[in-house]
Amino acid sequence: MSELLLGMRLEGVHYRRVATRAPFGFRFETPVGRAQFHFVAHGTAFLRYADGQVLPLGCGDAIFLPRGGAHDLVSAADEPSFDVERFETETLCGNVDVTSACPEGCPDGERVLIFSACMNFDLGGMRPLIAQMPEVMQVGTMLAREPEIEPILKAMERETCTPRVGSVGVMARLADVLAASIVRAWVECGGDKAVGWFEALRDPRLGRAIGALHRAPGRNWTVAELAAEAGCSRSLFAERFQSMTGLSPARYLAELRMRLAAQWIEHERQPIDLVARQLGYASQAAFSRAFKRITGQSPGMMRQAAGSQRAAE
Repeated sequence: MSELLLGMRLEGVHYRRVATRAPFGFRFETPVGRAQFHFVAHGTAFLRYADGQVLPLGCGDAIFLPRGGAHDLVSAADEPSFDVERFETETLCGNVDVTSACPEGCPDGERVLIFSACMNFDLGGMRPLIAQMPEVMQVGTMLAREPEIEPILKAMERETCTPRVGSVGVMARLADVLAASIVRAWVECGGDKAVGWFEALRDPRLGRAIGALHRAPGRNWTVAELAAEAGCSRSLFAERFQSMTGLSPARYLAELRMRLAAQWIEHERQPIDLVARQLGYASQAAFSRAFKRITGQSPGMMRQAAGSQRAAE
């Protein structure tokens, strides 16, 4: 569990404060692969999925969409929506925007204030768990287990509504803590479909071996060495590891290395030869072959694509 949270990263966070009154309808075209967070600081709203399902949100409610995707925030279940980018927006400071969309003639009592954040959400070596998370996480259902979430939400709302020196940095750190709390609460509640993963992490023996892999992914691990970390026989360890994770220890290590490599190349811009050495490969060529076999593209192609995306931004 600690390894999972240590590998979690939030990057490219963009904050938006939306001030409006009913009726309203905002469309968020969050790209798949980026997470979206919404907090209703005042008033009420509905989250509407692409398939038409709706989820009511009251004052103080918050939701987290770990895989992003298109969705609406609307004043009524059948209210039409428009791209949030179409509304009048000004930059408050740094990466914080303020969107105002208040129809004429609406009474003050219907004021709605929504705080949103869009971000790259990465669990590092545990990235496959994101695909097994629910489409939307309701933060209210986690407050009993993670009571510190509520004051974090209030602090984020204050920083957005009344910007002060360093507000952007403070909000970024609050977002880190909030995301970690949400993920931890989900893990501790059972992790929905990711049962095998969490059973492995919670298993005292397998957990030690998995932790060792994550701490030293560049080591040339053998099954016998991992079994020794777990404190059981080689055959029992290999069988239990496969049954719980669905992967052999060797395949798990190979995929872990390539997920870390992608993170270091894409986000940390590390030289490919350095990444290869850190992950235990004798040559850059050997690393490149392994990388392409698992990811389907060469490290150079990934670096070039990441550079092009940053240039476009």
